[in-house]
Amino acid sequence: MRTASANQDRGTIRQVFLQGLAAAFFIHASATLLTTTTARAQASEPDIKAVAKTYADIAEAIYSDTLKGAKELQKTVDALIAKPSPATLETARTAWLAVRVPYQQSEVYRFGNAIVDEWEGKVNAWPLDEGLIDYVDAGYGKESEENALYAANVIANTSIRINGETVDTSKITKSLLEDTLQEAGGIEANVATGFHAVEFLLWGQDLNGTGAGAGARPATDFNPDNCTNGACDRRAAYLKTATDLLVEDIAWMAAQWGEKGDARIAIMFADRPTILRNIFTGIGSLSYGELAGERMKLGLLLHDPEEEHDCFADNTHNSHYYNALGIQNVYLGRYTRTDGTKVAGPSVSDIVQARGPDANKALTAAVAETMKRMTVLKTRGDTVERYDQMIAEGNAAGNRVVQDAIDGLLAQTRAIQRAVTAVDAKDVTIVGSESLDGPAAQQ
Repeated sequence: MRTASANQDRGTIRQVFLQGLAAAFFIHASATLLTTTTARAQASEPDIKAVAKTYADIAEAIYSDTLKGAKELQKTVDALIAKPSPATLETARTAWLAVRVPYQQSEVYRFGNAIVDEWEGKVNAWPLDEGLIDYVDAGYGKESEENALYAANVIANTSIRINGETVDTSKITKSLLEDTLQEAGGIEANVATGFHAVEFLLWGQDLNGTGAGAGARPATDFNPDNCTNGACDRRAAYLKTATDLLVEDIAWMAAQWGEKGDARIAIMFADRPTILRNIFTGIGSLSYGELAGERMKLGLLLHDPEEEHDCFADNTHNSHYYNALGIQNVYLGRYTRTDGTKVAGPSVSDIVQARGPDANKALTAAVAETMKRMTVLKTRGDTVERYDQMIAEGNAAGNRVVQDAIDGLLAQTRAIQRAVTAVDAKDVTIVGSESLDGPAAQQ
């Protein structure tokens, strides 16, 4: 016979048991929910190989568009040389400007891919000492302590001296340009090939300082029958050789991102850490050290038109805009080709969204804000004043537009760093700039 006390004890024990059972069930259910939530998050994250494929597909499309534009430039240069006139010169200039649109979007691939960074100097090295190539204004000077070839003027001379040795320059050949003159004497400013060598030959020097106007080379500079400034046949030969070489160099890079290209194979067979490192290093370094720093802040600090990227053509506002657009392309995994078709797929944005939605939201917003500010800069450059005027000392409104774009890039870089943390990307190194990090930047 149970006593009341015993029944009470059993009731207490039963209550405790049921409470324990409920607690155990809650813990199990919570663990199950956590596991399910984690599984769902991982399931929503795109396969890293799919992200790598989008990255490679966009690169291939950009370089293919650049190649198409370079071939069009080649045709217009041939037409200019065959019949030099203001019209044929203007057509060649227009083609040069057009091919810069896709090319500038490719620079986001530089810092994360050695194959691109090692090649880039052939096609886009800047700044250059243009006196190496052709005649220059008297104000340019005849010599430089840093560069013995500062005013060598290869077009006007059939021989020059490099490192104390006489070099035959009587024939303007691809080998002369890329093997002998490019970075001759170990000086990076000795740029003999690529977009900016061609730009200089099409426009000539911009002698307007921070005033309105680009280079104004006359078409007669390429006309042996009505020659201005001497050596017109050699100038035409240099322009054609440099343009032909540019087409070949771009064709090579386009092939590297094709189905069997080394660049595509490298990224497609890389592991997750390498893929993330390459992509984030590229977008971070272009955003911060290269674009915000070396290409924008330095010129603004110095108020120096010599520090604008496409200086001969006064195209720098477009150059910066399309660099920034390239960052957006890669992060969001989309690119609009020059014929209007789209290339799109899974991207690092999707990975960040799966691992850290707040980080993705912040970076997507920062990229959009940067493009908004870059659009203001581009519009001002197209309609009000060019970039060299914007950075002029005393131009408060122009300076503000440039600084706003820089500030957008800096905020974007901070958001990139947050995204890197969210996906646990390893060994991401964002290139810096003295213009942003050095003493002058603190003044």
